[in-house]
Amino acid sequence: MPARFAPVLFGFILSALMSLLVSGIATLRNAGFVDDFLSIWVGAWLPSWLIAFPVVLVVAPIARRLVGLLVKAPAARAN
Repeated sequence: MPARFAPVLFGFILSALMSLLVSGIATLRNAGFVDDFLSIWVGAWLPSWLIAFPVVLVVAPIARRLVGLLVKAPAARAN
């Protein structure tokens, strides 16, 4: 895959993992370890991921800019 797709692939993977984790915790807290826990979890995760992926693509550049404002740039090294 060409490097130009790295930000989109990063967003894809990040949104998948984060929505999987958050929906799993929310499902566990609401339903407990019931017999069909996995199907309930997947049913909650897939719609969450469909929302999370485009949101990450929009929000990530904003977050990067905010981080850039909050941290100092490394000092240039003299050779």
